[in-house]
Amino acid sequence: MSVHELNARGDRLTPEATQILNAMPHPVITVSDNMQANFVNDAAELFFDASRAVLTRHPLTEFVSFGSPLLALIKQVMENNASVNEYGVELASPRFGERAVDIQVSPIIDTPGSVLVILQERTMAHKMDRQLTHRGAARSVVGMAGVLAHEIKNPLSGIRGAAQLLEQGASEDDRTLTRLICDETDRICGLVDRMEVFSDERPVPRVPTNIHVVLGRVKQLAATGFASTIKITEGYDPSLPPVPGDQDQLIQIFLNLVKNAAEAIDKPDGEITITTAFRPGVRLSMPGSRERVGLPIEICIIDNGPGVPDDLIPYLFDPFVTTKASGTGLGLALVAKIVGDHGGIIECDSQPRRTVFRVLLPMYSVDEATQPKED
Repeated sequence: MSVHELNARGDRLTPEATQILNAMPHPVITVSDNMQANFVNDAAELFFDASRAVLTRHPLTEFVSFGSPLLALIKQVMENNASVNEYGVELASPRFGERAVDIQVSPIIDTPGSVLVILQERTMAHKMDRQLTHRGAARSVVGMAGVLAHEIKNPLSGIRGAAQLLEQGASEDDRTLTRLICDETDRICGLVDRMEVFSDERPVPRVPTNIHVVLGRVKQLAATGFASTIKITEGYDPSLPPVPGDQDQLIQIFLNLVKNAAEAIDKPDGEITITTAFRPGVRLSMPGSRERVGLPIEICIIDNGPGVPDDLIPYLFDPFVTTKASGTGLGLALVAKIVGDHGGIIECDSQPRRTVFRVLLPMYSVDEATQPKED
């Protein structure tokens, strides 16, 4: 369907044309010369967080910030009667915060003074790129973990053994020092043990796993432990197909994310929300391969804590990056590795009082090569 079929009022569209536009995953709107939206598709309603009736009753200036580049592009097309494309434009609105989008604005020839606007969020593309970087960072830790295990743990064992021998004939004051040596060597060994997990390159068992069983176990562990005083709510799509993977490792992923959310909440009405959804159309191109992997299973861990600082978001899944005063910065790096091992991606979107950790996973296929679980 060409843009010529769209008119300023939007009520002469055939039912078939309307169905096609509503099926598009990108927001589509038509705008008249008074900045009034005349037609919006379903994706535009979601994007602007407003119903079709509201969007077509008020000018577009009420839904984007003053001086928005979107408004300037619409005016430019109306004046010049020529299409424009802008990439990586930052749109701001009190309704949806800030979003990076590609904008295409075209004049509607049959209706002078009206334009067609198509928005395409760049968020998912950026997530894909950053996720591949996260995987590279995790792989760099693999080599470092092997070096640490060999070059540090063996000498530490000798230091601890020597301290224990000294403790046998030491005075009470000196025993305090030998215990300090033992405690500190144990602490360092614990850190190295955590890093050794990164060097585990065994393939993940590809068995069909019910993600809701995984999340139910995570909620049970959280509600009876570290999140016993925090409200945990659920919003599940019960029709989701299984995902290929290892149930224990998937529990580890989401238990870590829920624990981080619980630790981030700093108010008495704190709440953690766990949601699942089916998102068709998300596909990841694997490096060195022409194969594109679908990632339709979405799991979100949402908290109403203070949020993650903007300057940390691009590096949140890198090793040794943490917002905790006593943290090691390995938890989210390990989560990113396990998610990557399962063929998925993880990203974080954060604003004050709403932080979302989103995991996208493939769904199980009968063609999956099931591998036995190793001890």
